[in-house]
Amino acid sequence: MAAGRRLLVLLAVSLAAVAATRGHNITEILDGYSEYSLYNNYLSQTKVCDEINSRSTVTSLVLTNGAMSSLVANLSLADVKNALRLLTLLDYYDPKKLHSLHGGSELTTTLYQTTGDASGDMGHVNITSLRGGKVGFASAEPGSKFQATYTKSIKEEPYNLSVLEVSDPITFPGLFSSPSAASTNLTALLEKAGCKHFARLIVSSGVIKTYQAAMDKGLTLFAPNDDAFQAKGLPDLSKLSSADLVALLEYHALPQYAPKASLKTMKGGIPTLASTGKGKYDLSVVAKGDDVSMDTGMDKSRVASTVLDDTPVTVHTVDSVLLPPELFGGAPSPAPGASADSPASAPAPETSSAPAPSPKHDKKKPKGKSPAHSPPAPPADSPDNAPADAPDGEGDEEADKADSKNGATAVGMSIAAMVASVALVGASLL
Repeated sequence: MAAGRRLLVLLAVSLAAVAATRGHNITEILDGYSEYSLYNNYLSQTKVCDEINSRSTVTSLVLTNGAMSSLVANLSLADVKNALRLLTLLDYYDPKKLHSLHGGSELTTTLYQTTGDASGDMGHVNITSLRGGKVGFASAEPGSKFQATYTKSIKEEPYNLSVLEVSDPITFPGLFSSPSAASTNLTALLEKAGCKHFARLIVSSGVIKTYQAAMDKGLTLFAPNDDAFQAKGLPDLSKLSSADLVALLEYHALPQYAPKASLKTMKGGIPTLASTGKGKYDLSVVAKGDDVSMDTGMDKSRVASTVLDDTPVTVHTVDSVLLPPELFGGAPSPAPGASADSPASAPAPETSSAPAPSPKHDKKKPKGKSPAHSPPAPPADSPDNAPADAPDGEGDEEADKADSKNGATAVGMSIAAMVASVALVGASLL
Protein backbone atom coordinates (compact mmCIF):
# COMPACT_ATOMS: atom_id res chain seq x y z
CA MET A 1 0.00 0.00 0.00
CA ALA A 2 2.82 2.41 0.94
CA ALA A 3 4.62 1.62 -2.30
CA GLY A 4 1.45 2.34 -4.24
CA ARG A 5 1.08 5.73 -2.57
CA ARG A 6 4.69 6.60 -3.41
CA LEU A 7 4.04 5.65 -7.02
CA LEU A 8 0.99 7.91 -7.09
CA VAL A 9 3.06 10.81 -5.76
CA LEU A 10 5.77 10.23 -8.37
CA LEU A 11 3.20 10.11 -11.16
CA ALA A 12 1.57 13.31 -9.93
CA VAL A 13 4.95 15.09 -9.82
CA SER A 14 5.77 13.88 -13.34
CA LEU A 15 2.40 15.07 -14.59
CA ALA A 16 2.99 18.51 -13.10
CA ALA A 17 6.45 18.66 -14.68
CA VAL A 18 5.10 17.83 -18.13
CA ALA A 19 2.35 20.43 -17.77
CA ALA A 20 4.93 23.05 -16.71
CA THR A 21 6.95 22.54 -19.89
CA ARG A 22 4.03 23.76 -21.98
CA GLY A 23 4.84 27.36 -21.00
CA HIS A 24 2.95 30.35 -22.35
CA ASN A 25 3.19 32.75 -25.27
CA ILE A 26 1.99 36.27 -24.51
CA THR A 27 1.97 37.42 -28.15
CA GLU A 28 -0.15 34.46 -29.26
CA ILE A 29 -2.63 35.21 -26.48
CA LEU A 30 -2.93 38.90 -27.41
CA ASP A 31 -3.09 38.13 -31.13
CA GLY A 32 -6.73 37.23 -30.61
CA TYR A 33 -7.60 40.75 -29.38
CA SER A 34 -7.43 43.56 -31.95
CA GLU A 35 -7.77 46.22 -29.22
CA TYR A 36 -4.29 45.33 -27.95
CA SER A 37 -2.53 45.04 -31.33
CA LEU A 38 -0.29 48.07 -30.78
CA TYR A 39 0.80 46.84 -27.34
CA ASN A 40 1.45 43.40 -28.80
CA ASN A 41 3.45 44.87 -31.68
CA TYR A 42 5.76 46.71 -29.29
CA LEU A 43 6.19 43.56 -27.18
CA SER A 44 7.71 41.98 -30.29
CA GLN A 45 9.77 44.97 -31.40
CA THR A 46 11.39 45.38 -27.99
CA LYS A 47 11.61 41.59 -27.38
CA VAL A 48 9.94 42.03 -23.99
CA CYS A 49 7.69 39.17 -25.12
CA ASP A 50 10.66 36.79 -24.78
CA GLU A 51 11.34 38.02 -21.25
CA ILE A 52 7.69 37.45 -20.32
CA ASN A 53 7.59 33.99 -21.89
CA SER A 54 10.75 32.94 -20.04
CA ARG A 55 9.08 33.53 -16.66
CA SER A 56 7.17 30.71 -14.98
CA THR A 57 5.12 33.19 -12.91
CA VAL A 58 4.19 36.59 -14.34
CA THR A 59 1.37 39.12 -14.63
CA SER A 60 1.23 41.26 -17.75
CA LEU A 61 -0.59 44.59 -17.46
CA VAL A 62 -1.86 45.40 -20.96
CA LEU A 63 -2.87 48.74 -22.51
CA THR A 64 -5.51 49.32 -25.17
CA ASN A 65 -4.46 50.83 -28.50
CA GLY A 66 -5.57 54.27 -27.36
CA ALA A 67 -3.57 54.22 -24.12
CA MET A 68 -0.56 52.69 -25.90
CA SER A 69 -0.62 55.39 -28.59
CA SER A 70 -0.40 58.08 -25.92
CA LEU A 71 2.49 56.27 -24.23
CA VAL A 72 4.73 55.74 -27.26
CA ALA A 73 4.35 59.25 -28.71
CA ASN A 74 7.84 60.80 -28.96
CA LEU A 75 9.50 57.89 -27.11
CA SER A 76 12.47 55.86 -28.29
CA LEU A 77 12.15 52.06 -28.44
CA ALA A 78 14.48 51.84 -25.44
CA ASP A 79 12.08 53.99 -23.38
CA VAL A 80 9.06 52.00 -24.58
CA LYS A 81 10.85 48.83 -23.53
CA ASN A 82 11.34 50.18 -20.00
CA ALA A 83 7.65 51.11 -19.81
CA LEU A 84 6.61 47.60 -20.88
CA ARG A 85 8.97 46.06 -18.33
CA LEU A 86 7.44 48.19 -15.59
CA LEU A 87 4.01 46.87 -16.63
CA THR A 88 5.21 43.27 -16.15
CA LEU A 89 4.82 42.01 -12.58
CA LEU A 90 6.89 39.05 -11.41
CA ASP A 91 4.06 37.51 -9.40
CA TYR A 92 0.61 36.12 -10.14
CA TYR A 93 -2.33 38.50 -9.71
CA ASP A 94 -5.87 37.67 -10.79
CA PRO A 95 -9.01 39.71 -9.97
CA LYS A 96 -9.63 37.74 -6.77
CA LYS A 97 -6.13 38.42 -5.46
CA LEU A 98 -6.28 42.11 -6.45
CA HIS A 99 -9.46 42.62 -4.45
CA SER A 100 -8.17 40.80 -1.35
CA LEU A 101 -4.79 42.47 -0.81
CA HIS A 102 -3.46 42.02 2.71
CA GLY A 103 -3.82 45.39 4.39
CA GLY A 104 -5.22 46.80 1.16
CA SER A 105 -1.81 47.39 -0.40
CA GLU A 106 1.42 45.63 -1.35
CA LEU A 107 4.62 46.08 -3.34
CA THR A 108 5.65 43.75 -6.15
CA THR A 109 8.75 43.41 -8.32
CA THR A 110 8.71 44.06 -12.07
CA LEU A 111 10.88 43.11 -15.04
CA TYR A 112 12.35 46.60 -14.92
CA GLN A 113 13.92 45.76 -11.56
CA THR A 114 15.85 42.87 -13.14
CA THR A 115 17.67 45.14 -15.62
CA GLY A 116 20.02 46.58 -13.02
CA ASP A 117 19.09 50.09 -14.17
CA ALA A 118 16.49 50.60 -11.46
CA SER A 119 17.80 52.28 -8.34
CA GLY A 120 15.95 52.29 -5.04
CA ASP A 121 12.30 51.33 -5.50
CA MET A 122 12.14 52.30 -9.20
CA GLY A 123 11.62 48.71 -10.28
CA HIS A 124 8.75 48.03 -7.89
CA VAL A 125 5.04 48.72 -8.26
CA ASN A 126 2.59 49.63 -5.50
CA ILE A 127 -0.79 47.88 -5.82
CA THR A 128 -3.46 49.49 -3.64
CA SER A 129 -7.22 49.15 -3.12
CA LEU A 130 -8.82 52.51 -3.91
CA ARG A 131 -12.24 53.98 -3.21
CA GLY A 132 -15.20 52.60 -5.07
CA GLY A 133 -13.73 49.09 -5.29
CA LYS A 134 -11.04 50.11 -7.77
CA VAL A 135 -7.47 48.76 -7.67
CA GLY A 136 -4.65 51.14 -8.59
CA PHE A 137 -1.07 50.64 -9.76
CA ALA A 138 1.73 53.17 -9.24
CA SER A 139 5.50 53.27 -9.13
CA ALA A 140 6.92 52.67 -5.67
CA GLU A 141 8.90 55.88 -6.04
CA PRO A 142 7.72 58.42 -3.41
CA GLY A 143 5.10 60.83 -4.75
CA SER A 144 3.96 58.62 -7.63
CA LYS A 145 0.24 58.79 -8.46
CA PHE A 146 -2.19 55.92 -9.07
CA GLN A 147 -2.93 56.80 -12.69
CA ALA A 148 -3.28 53.15 -13.77
CA THR A 149 -6.31 51.18 -12.53
CA TYR A 150 -7.43 47.61 -13.11
CA THR A 151 -10.07 47.35 -15.85
CA LYS A 152 -10.63 43.67 -16.61
CA SER A 153 -9.04 40.23 -16.88
CA ILE A 154 -7.99 39.02 -20.35
CA LYS A 155 -6.42 35.63 -19.60
CA GLU A 156 -5.68 33.58 -16.48
CA GLU A 157 -3.51 30.48 -16.19
CA PRO A 158 -3.34 29.89 -12.41
CA TYR A 159 -0.79 30.35 -10.97
CA ASN A 160 1.63 31.02 -13.81
CA LEU A 161 0.28 33.69 -16.14
CA SER A 162 -2.26 36.46 -15.71
CA VAL A 163 -3.02 39.04 -18.40
CA LEU A 164 -4.93 42.08 -17.12
CA GLU A 165 -6.06 45.27 -18.82
CA VAL A 166 -5.21 48.53 -17.06
CA SER A 167 -6.37 52.03 -17.91
CA ASP A 168 -3.01 53.83 -18.16
CA PRO A 169 0.75 53.18 -18.14
CA ILE A 170 2.82 53.23 -14.95
CA THR A 171 5.50 55.93 -15.04
CA PHE A 172 7.77 57.96 -12.82
CA PRO A 173 10.20 60.87 -13.41
CA GLY A 174 13.41 59.58 -14.98
CA LEU A 175 11.93 56.44 -16.53
CA PHE A 176 12.19 57.86 -20.04
CA SER A 177 15.83 58.94 -20.10
CA SER A 178 17.55 55.99 -21.79
CA PRO A 179 20.53 56.90 -24.00
CA SER A 180 20.02 56.10 -27.67
CA ALA A 181 22.18 53.56 -29.48
CA ALA A 182 23.05 56.19 -32.08
CA SER A 183 24.79 58.27 -29.42
CA THR A 184 26.76 55.32 -28.04
CA ASN A 185 30.53 55.38 -28.46
CA LEU A 186 30.97 51.67 -29.17
CA THR A 187 34.74 51.53 -28.67
CA ALA A 188 34.55 53.43 -25.38
CA LEU A 189 31.76 51.10 -24.23
CA LEU A 190 33.82 48.00 -25.08
CA GLU A 191 36.95 49.36 -23.38
CA LYS A 192 34.99 50.12 -20.21
CA ALA A 193 33.57 46.57 -20.27
CA GLY A 194 37.07 45.02 -20.32
CA CYS A 195 37.15 44.29 -24.07
CA LYS A 196 40.01 46.64 -25.07
CA HIS A 197 41.76 44.16 -27.37
CA PHE A 198 38.54 43.45 -29.27
CA ALA A 199 37.88 47.20 -29.56
CA ARG A 200 41.34 47.74 -31.09
CA LEU A 201 40.79 44.94 -33.60
CA ILE A 202 37.45 46.23 -34.89
CA VAL A 203 38.91 49.73 -35.30
CA SER A 204 42.15 48.67 -37.03
CA SER A 205 40.30 46.27 -39.37
CA GLY A 206 37.54 48.78 -40.21
CA VAL A 207 34.83 46.34 -39.05
CA ILE A 208 33.50 48.97 -36.66
CA LYS A 209 31.99 50.71 -39.71
CA THR A 210 30.14 47.51 -40.59
CA TYR A 211 28.78 47.34 -37.04
CA GLN A 212 27.68 50.98 -37.12
CA ALA A 213 25.92 50.51 -40.46
CA ALA A 214 23.93 47.59 -38.99
CA MET A 215 22.92 49.39 -35.79
CA ASP A 216 19.92 51.17 -37.34
CA LYS A 217 18.16 47.93 -38.29
CA GLY A 218 19.46 45.59 -35.60
CA LEU A 219 22.78 44.42 -34.16
CA THR A 220 23.80 41.92 -31.50
CA LEU A 221 27.50 41.95 -30.65
CA PHE A 222 29.43 39.24 -28.77
CA ALA A 223 32.59 40.90 -27.48
CA PRO A 224 35.33 38.62 -26.06
CA ASN A 225 36.95 40.05 -22.94
CA ASP A 226 40.69 40.71 -22.76
CA ASP A 227 41.38 37.41 -20.95
CA ALA A 228 39.85 35.54 -23.90
CA PHE A 229 42.70 36.70 -26.15
CA GLN A 230 45.24 35.28 -23.68
CA ALA A 231 43.55 31.87 -23.42
CA LYS A 232 45.70 28.77 -23.79
CA GLY A 233 45.22 27.05 -27.14
CA LEU A 234 43.89 30.13 -28.95
CA PRO A 235 45.18 30.18 -32.56
CA ASP A 236 47.63 32.93 -33.47
CA LEU A 237 45.23 35.52 -34.86
CA SER A 238 48.12 37.66 -36.11
CA LYS A 239 48.71 35.08 -38.85
CA LEU A 240 45.23 35.60 -40.32
CA SER A 241 44.93 37.40 -43.62
CA SER A 242 43.10 40.73 -43.58
CA ALA A 243 40.02 39.12 -45.15
CA ASP A 244 40.03 36.28 -42.61
CA LEU A 245 40.34 38.73 -39.70
CA VAL A 246 37.35 40.68 -41.02
CA ALA A 247 35.38 37.43 -41.29
CA LEU A 248 36.32 36.49 -37.72
CA LEU A 249 35.19 39.86 -36.33
CA GLU A 250 31.96 39.87 -38.35
CA TYR A 251 31.34 36.35 -37.01
CA HIS A 252 31.00 37.97 -33.56
CA ALA A 253 27.84 39.88 -34.56
CA LEU A 254 24.28 39.06 -35.57
CA PRO A 255 22.37 41.36 -37.94
CA GLN A 256 19.38 41.42 -35.58
CA TYR A 257 18.43 42.54 -32.10
CA ALA A 258 18.77 39.61 -29.67
CA PRO A 259 18.90 40.32 -25.94
CA LYS A 260 19.69 37.39 -23.66
CA ALA A 261 16.06 36.30 -23.21
CA SER A 262 15.62 36.19 -26.99
CA LEU A 263 18.81 34.17 -27.48
CA LYS A 264 17.30 31.44 -25.30
CA THR A 265 14.47 30.97 -27.79
CA MET A 266 16.66 30.62 -30.89
CA LYS A 267 17.03 27.19 -32.47
CA GLY A 268 19.27 25.89 -35.23
CA GLY A 269 21.85 27.93 -37.09
CA ILE A 270 21.80 31.71 -36.66
CA PRO A 271 23.34 33.79 -39.47
CA THR A 272 26.05 36.27 -38.48
CA LEU A 273 27.39 39.31 -40.32
CA ALA A 274 29.99 36.97 -41.82
CA SER A 275 27.45 34.50 -43.22
CA THR A 276 27.62 34.08 -46.99
CA GLY A 277 25.27 31.15 -47.49
CA LYS A 278 23.05 28.73 -45.62
CA GLY A 279 25.04 27.22 -42.78
CA LYS A 280 28.20 29.22 -43.51
CA TYR A 281 29.62 31.20 -40.57
CA ASP A 282 26.49 30.49 -38.50
CA LEU A 283 26.23 30.30 -34.71
CA SER A 284 23.90 28.30 -32.49
CA VAL A 285 22.72 28.79 -28.91
CA VAL A 286 23.03 26.42 -25.98
CA ALA A 287 20.78 27.50 -23.11
CA LYS A 288 20.47 25.88 -19.69
CA GLY A 289 18.45 27.76 -17.11
CA ASP A 290 19.73 31.32 -17.06
CA ASP A 291 23.06 30.37 -18.64
CA VAL A 292 23.46 31.03 -22.37
CA SER A 293 26.43 30.01 -24.51
CA MET A 294 27.22 30.55 -28.17
CA ASP A 295 28.24 27.37 -30.00
CA THR A 296 30.48 27.63 -33.07
CA GLY A 297 30.59 23.90 -33.78
CA MET A 298 34.17 23.80 -32.48
CA ASP A 299 33.74 25.33 -29.03
CA LYS A 300 31.28 27.16 -26.79
CA SER A 301 31.55 30.59 -25.22
CA ARG A 302 29.39 31.73 -22.31
CA VAL A 303 27.50 35.01 -22.54
CA ALA A 304 28.93 36.63 -19.41
CA SER A 305 27.12 39.97 -19.27
CA THR A 306 25.09 42.51 -21.21
CA VAL A 307 26.76 45.92 -21.35
CA LEU A 308 24.22 47.57 -23.68
CA ASP A 309 20.55 46.74 -24.31
CA ASP A 310 19.11 49.59 -26.31
CA THR A 311 16.60 48.46 -28.92
CA PRO A 312 17.62 47.63 -31.65
CA VAL A 313 21.22 47.15 -30.41
CA THR A 314 22.56 44.88 -27.70
CA VAL A 315 26.17 44.20 -26.72
CA HIS A 316 27.10 41.06 -24.76
CA THR A 317 30.50 40.08 -23.42
CA VAL A 318 31.65 36.46 -23.91
CA ASP A 319 34.31 34.43 -22.13
CA SER A 320 36.22 33.24 -25.21
CA VAL A 321 36.87 34.11 -28.83
CA LEU A 322 34.30 32.56 -31.20
CA LEU A 323 36.21 30.37 -33.66
CA PRO A 324 34.31 29.53 -36.87
CA PRO A 325 35.06 26.10 -38.38
CA GLU A 326 35.37 27.80 -41.78
CA LEU A 327 38.61 29.41 -40.54
CA PHE A 328 39.84 27.04 -37.85
CA GLY A 329 38.30 23.68 -38.75
CA GLY A 330 41.59 22.09 -39.83
CA ALA A 331 41.46 22.77 -43.59
CA PRO A 332 41.78 25.92 -45.72
CA SER A 333 38.52 27.75 -46.33
CA PRO A 334 38.19 31.10 -48.11
CA ALA A 335 36.78 33.93 -46.01
CA PRO A 336 33.78 35.91 -47.23
CA GLY A 337 34.89 38.21 -50.01
CA ALA A 338 38.31 36.53 -50.26
CA SER A 339 39.65 34.54 -53.19
CA ALA A 340 40.04 30.79 -52.98
CA ASP A 341 43.81 31.09 -52.76
CA SER A 342 43.77 33.39 -49.73
CA PRO A 343 46.03 31.99 -46.97
CA ALA A 344 44.28 30.20 -44.13
CA SER A 345 45.42 30.40 -40.54
CA ALA A 346 46.10 26.69 -39.95
CA PRO A 347 46.15 24.58 -43.11
CA ALA A 348 45.92 20.82 -42.73
CA PRO A 349 47.58 18.21 -44.97
CA GLU A 350 45.67 17.99 -48.24
CA THR A 351 43.50 14.86 -48.23
CA SER A 352 40.79 16.11 -50.59
CA SER A 353 40.02 19.05 -52.79
CA ALA A 354 37.15 20.27 -50.63
CA PRO A 355 37.43 21.96 -47.21
CA ALA A 356 36.87 19.54 -44.34
CA PRO A 357 33.90 20.62 -42.21
CA SER A 358 33.86 20.21 -38.44
CA PRO A 359 32.35 17.01 -36.96
CA LYS A 360 29.29 18.84 -35.67
CA HIS A 361 28.49 20.22 -39.09
CA ASP A 362 28.40 16.65 -40.43
CA LYS A 363 25.82 15.63 -37.88
CA LYS A 364 23.52 18.59 -37.90
CA LYS A 365 22.71 21.08 -40.60
CA PRO A 366 21.61 24.43 -39.17
CA LYS A 367 18.36 25.87 -40.41
CA GLY A 368 19.90 29.25 -41.14
CA LYS A 369 17.17 31.32 -39.52
CA SER A 370 15.75 32.02 -36.11
CA PRO A 371 12.05 31.73 -35.28
CA ALA A 372 9.75 34.70 -35.16
CA HIS A 373 8.76 35.86 -31.72
CA SER A 374 5.34 37.33 -32.35
CA PRO A 375 2.45 36.94 -34.79
CA PRO A 376 1.86 40.69 -35.42
CA ALA A 377 3.87 42.17 -38.28
CA PRO A 378 6.08 45.06 -37.07
CA PRO A 379 6.42 48.37 -38.92
CA ALA A 380 8.66 48.46 -41.98
CA ASP A 381 11.44 50.25 -40.11
CA SER A 382 11.35 48.03 -37.05
CA PRO A 383 14.39 45.95 -36.01
CA ASP A 384 12.42 42.79 -36.77
CA ASN A 385 12.84 43.57 -40.47
CA ALA A 386 16.64 43.09 -40.26
CA PRO A 387 18.03 40.77 -42.95
CA ALA A 388 18.50 37.85 -40.56
CA ASP A 389 14.84 37.96 -39.60
CA ALA A 390 13.54 37.66 -43.14
CA PRO A 391 11.95 34.21 -43.69
CA ASP A 392 13.48 31.87 -46.24
CA GLY A 393 10.05 30.98 -47.59
CA GLU A 394 6.48 30.20 -46.79
CA GLY A 395 7.25 26.48 -46.64
CA ASP A 396 9.64 26.94 -43.70
CA GLU A 397 7.04 28.95 -41.81
CA GLU A 398 4.38 26.30 -42.35
CA ALA A 399 6.85 23.62 -41.27
CA ASP A 400 7.56 25.53 -38.04
CA LYS A 401 3.82 25.75 -37.35
CA ALA A 402 3.43 22.04 -38.01
CA ASP A 403 6.31 21.26 -35.65
CA SER A 404 4.66 23.38 -32.94
CA LYS A 405 1.34 21.57 -33.42
CA ASN A 406 3.02 18.17 -33.34
CA GLY A 407 4.87 19.16 -30.15
CA ALA A 408 1.65 20.31 -28.52
CA THR A 409 -0.06 17.05 -29.56
CA ALA A 410 2.79 15.02 -28.10
CA VAL A 411 2.59 16.92 -24.81
CA GLY A 412 -1.18 16.40 -24.70
CA MET A 413 -0.79 12.66 -25.32
CA SER A 414 1.87 12.45 -22.60
CA ILE A 415 -0.39 14.19 -20.11
CA ALA A 416 -3.34 11.99 -21.06
CA ALA A 417 -1.22 8.87 -20.63
CA MET A 418 -0.07 9.98 -17.20
CA VAL A 419 -3.60 10.81 -16.11
CA ALA A 420 -4.70 7.32 -17.18
CA SER A 421 -1.80 5.79 -15.25
CA VAL A 422 -2.72 7.71 -12.12
CA ALA A 423 -6.34 6.57 -12.46
CA LEU A 424 -5.35 2.90 -12.88
CA VAL A 425 -2.99 2.94 -9.93
CA GLY A 426 -5.56 4.74 -7.81
CA ALA A 427 -8.21 2.17 -8.72
CA SER A 428 -5.90 -0.71 -7.80
CA LEU A 429 -5.37 0.78 -4.37
CA LEU A 430 -9.10 1.07 -3.59
